[in-house]
Parts: sequence; C-alpha cells; structure tokens
Amino acid sequence: MASNESVLGRAALSRARRVVVKLGSALLTNDGRGLDDAAIGGWVDQVAALHQRGVEVVLVSSGAVAAGMVRLGWQARPSAVHELQAAAAVGQNGLTQCYEQHFARHDMLTAQILLTHDDLSNRKRYLNALSALRTLVGMRVVPVINENDTVVTDEIRFGDNDTLGALVANLLEADALLLLTDQDGLFDADPRHNPNAQLISEGRADDPRLAAVAGSGGALGRGGMTTKVRAAQLAARSGALTVIANGRQPDVITRLMAGEPLGSLLYPDQAPIAARKRWLAGQLQVRGTLQLDPGAVKVLRDKGSSLLAVGVRSVQGSFKRGDMVACVDEKGMTVAKGLVNYGADEARLLAGQPSHQIEAILGYVEAHELIHRDNLVVV
Repeated sequence: MASNESVLGRAALSRARRVVVKLGSALLTNDGRGLDDAAIGGWVDQVAALHQRGVEVVLVSSGAVAAGMVRLGWQARPSAVHELQAAAAVGQNGLTQCYEQHFARHDMLTAQILLTHDDLSNRKRYLNALSALRTLVGMRVVPVINENDTVVTDEIRFGDNDTLGALVANLLEADALLLLTDQDGLFDADPRHNPNAQLISEGRADDPRLAAVAGSGGALGRGGMTTKVRAAQLAARSGALTVIANGRQPDVITRLMAGEPLGSLLYPDQAPIAARKRWLAGQLQVRGTLQLDPGAVKVLRDKGSSLLAVGVRSVQGSFKRGDMVACVDEKGMTVAKGLVNYGADEARLLAGQPSHQIEAILGYVEAHELIHRDNLVVV
C-alpha cells in the first residue's frame, strides 16, 4: 500500500509547522493504573522541544474517565452514564494539573478546552473555537483539548477522541495528526493471533483495504484501529497526514516529526488547500445569499481574497454567524460559498460599507471581513 507519495509524506513531517497530537487513555493512565506522570512528562518534553523549533502543537488528550476511576477507587468501568460523567469530572482536574505542572518546567502555558462534536458541527461555535485556538497557538500557549465527557453521553460510550483529533486538525488546517496509542500501528492482520502479520508502514487514508483490515478479527477494532482509520480519512479532507504509532516508544513524537519511519503513515490524496475547500464546498447547507458587485466578484475569482462588506449589494435569507452562505453575481450566478462572520440582520446593515465603519454601525467588531478567505471557496 506504499507509494512515492508516502515517502514524500514522511519528509513532509519534518517540515510540518502545526501538528495535532492525540494521546490515548491506555498510554496516559498506564493501562488504567492511574496517570503515568513520568510518561506524560516525557511527551511534554518532546512537545516543548518542537515549540523551540517554532512548531505549533495542539494536544487532544483522553484519560479523564480512566483517571477519575483511579481517584475514586473504582476497579471496574461503570456502565451508568451519570457515574461515567462523575469520573470524567474528577479525572479532568488531575489530568489538567499534570499537564500544567510539566509544561511549567519549560516556562510554557497550557489552556484547557473541552469540546463536544456539536461544537465543531455548529458553525457559530465552530468559528468561535477556531478563533480561540488560533489566538492560543499564536500566543505560544499549548491547548489541551478533551471531549466534554461531563455533559455528553455518546462520546463517553464510544470513546471517539480519535475523531475529535481529526476534527481539530481540520479546524486548524494542521499539517499532521499523530494518533499515539499502545500499539505499533496498523497491521495487515491481527498480530496477537497471526505471527506473520506485517505492519502497514504507509498507505492512502481513503484506501478501502485499510478499513477492512482495521475492522477484521475483532481484536484490532477493540484496540481502536477502526476509529483511527476513520480519523485519518477525516483529517485527509483538510490535507493532513496521519500517523498511528506506539506512544511508548522512546522520543516517539520527536522521531516521527523528524521523518523516521515509525508506525503507520496514512496520507491524503489532495493538497491541504484543495481538500479544505472541497470540505467547505460540499458539507454545509446554504442558509442565505449575498449579492456582490462586479469588483468583489473579480477579487474573489482572481485573488482568492476575503469578502469585505463593501463589496456586498444585497442580502437575502435568514442566517446566523457561522452559517454557510452563497455569494452571487449580478445575474444570480453563484461564484463562491463561505462561512459568514455576521448574521443576516447585521450583514444587511453592513452591506456596501467599508470595514472601518463596522464598529460605528454595530457597536462592536466580530471580524473585519464578512467572510474570511480561509472559510471561503470559489465555485
């Protein structure tokens, strides 16, 4: 399943400037025996080293429920949702403190962010999360993201932080997603039952054979490989490389980011911008329409710039901040789609006005662009 593209992918890891690292519960809690302080310290040291090189790192961390169970003295994982939520609430405190103490050794700050999948599918909350995360990484703060297990139910039942990691990679247009687990990667058979099983070193994220391997035999699926392959497919939409690797290997993050052939590399089939624009164009329902003047149409088509309110002639529909809207020319032909930074009523007030007048008109400024170019696709 390897190709020349995968070789380029390994080299691309060494050039990555933004990476999402997901750490699984088994690693963080030493297979359920409590938070593994020494191991967490080692991963933090590697992240700190990347920061010294100018690489932005976002952590997606499991472990809250498992850590809470240990703190509460529970030997078996409960089945009642309210008990799982209680364990998550207790464990999250310890998890946050552990990260904060280790990053403090490097004079680095962390920020706890608790998300549900709804936060990234609701477009207003999506933009809010994007703004917050961009601000944090720009300030050289390390976001530590977890699912908000205290208030959600399905995420607790299915343990889907792999998908959350991929959604965060999409959100930030990360160059790479590292899924660190207690296994060496994805194999072509279950290595626990087949001594001839071979590690899949590289492959395309959308290769149907990978999903078949991850779901076969049961054991690999229980080990989380199915969700990891799905996460790689999701991350590929925004052009991110995904690596599934054993987090217990010495200096695993540093070695992966140096391009060392560890674990399983799953690569996208499109460049990051193309994949991101495809995702924006195909996944969201249009909620309204902005009719543009000829100058704005030309700028969008020729330069790929953000859409400013001054180029908008009229606004149709009822939409909220973060909804998908269509941008049309004078003849009503769609020229672009994008996630709008202002609701319909606000957009009507701003139409045709220069950006420096936004605060005077509305009394506040959410953004200087009606649609930022990162959230805009020309069709």
